[in-house]
Amino acid sequence: MTVPQRRILLVRLGSLGDIIHSLPVAASLRESIPHVHIDWLVDTRHRAILDLVPVINRRIVVQPSARGFLSTMRSLRTERYDEALDLQGLWKSALLARGSGARRVIGFSREHLREPGARLFYSEACSAVDGPHVIRKNLSLLRTLGLDTDDLAIKFPLDIPRSTVLEDVRRELNIRGGDRFAIINPGAAWPNKRWRTDAFGHLAVEMLARHGLRSAVLWGPGERLLAQEVATSAKGSAIVTPQTTLGDLLALARAASIMISGDTGPLHLAAAVGTPVVALFGPTDPQRNGPWSSRDISLSGYTRCICHYQRRCTRATPCLSDIGVDEVLDAIEVRLTRARAHG
Repeated sequence: MTVPQRRILLVRLGSLGDIIHSLPVAASLRESIPHVHIDWLVDTRHRAILDLVPVINRRIVVQPSARGFLSTMRSLRTERYDEALDLQGLWKSALLARGSGARRVIGFSREHLREPGARLFYSEACSAVDGPHVIRKNLSLLRTLGLDTDDLAIKFPLDIPRSTVLEDVRRELNIRGGDRFAIINPGAAWPNKRWRTDAFGHLAVEMLARHGLRSAVLWGPGERLLAQEVATSAKGSAIVTPQTTLGDLLALARAASIMISGDTGPLHLAAAVGTPVVALFGPTDPQRNGPWSSRDISLSGYTRCICHYQRRCTRATPCLSDIGVDEVLDAIEVRLTRARAHG
C-alpha cells in the first residue's frame, strides 16, 4: 500500500545567513514527519547553498522579474502542497506562499513580521515564538504542524564537498594537512558590519605569536582589496584565500581552529559546521542573529548603536569601532580554551 506524501513548501528567499538560520526547520521536518516531501523556494542568488542541503527534495528558484514571479506561482500550483511555511515575513514571500495554492499557508503573527501586512496572505499565524534567536523563532512555526518545538534539536544538514582551495590555503600557509589555522572574514554587504582592516591585521599577528595560528583571509565579490589590506597589516602572518565557492568556504571553516567575523553569511556557515567563532556585532542584535552555540562568543556594540538594522552608520565613527582589539584578543583566548576543553 502506497503511503501518501505530505508535501511542504518552505519560503525563505534570502539572504545567506537567514537561509542558514532556517535550515534547522528543514532538518526537523525530515526527522519528525514520515514520508515528507520538502521543497524550498529561494532567490536565484542564493540557490547554491541549498544544493548542499540533502534533506530538501526540490529547490525552486524565483527569477528576478515580474514574468519570472508569475511563472513561479503557476508552477507552484501544480505541486498541490499541504502546507506552505513563510519563514521570511515579507509581502513578496507571503504572496508567493499564498500563490502556491497550498491547503494551509502559515506564517508569523504581525508583531513578528518584518512587513506586518504580510499577515493578510496567511490562513494561519504563529504568535508565540521560542526565545529571541531567529533559529528558535523559525522552529516555533512548526508548532502549527503539531510538532513539539521544545524537543527539537538545532541541526544544520549540510554536505561539505572536498575542496582544492583548502589544499591551496594550507600550502600557502606552509602548514601540513592536520595543522589548524584561523579564518578572518573582514567583509560584509553592509558597510557598518565591517571592522577595521588594520585591527584584523593586528589580530592575525597576535594569533600567530600567542597561539601559533596563521590566518587565511576570506573575501567575497568586490572584497579582494579589503582582504589584501588585512593581509598587508598582518605582516606575513596571514594570506588572502583564492576565490571560494560556498563548498570551499564550508571546507575551510570545518578545518579551521577559529573564525573571527562580523555579522555576515560566512560567519553563520562556520557556526553551522561547528567552527569556534568570535563574532563582532554593531547594528544587529547578537541575541537574535548571532552564533547559536553557547560556547561561541559575540562582542557587541548593539546596545550603544544608534543605527539598528541600517546598512550605514549615522555616527562619524561606526558603532563597530567601539569594540577594541584587546577585547577581541581576550575573546579569542577564551574561545580557543573552550574548544580545547570540548575536544
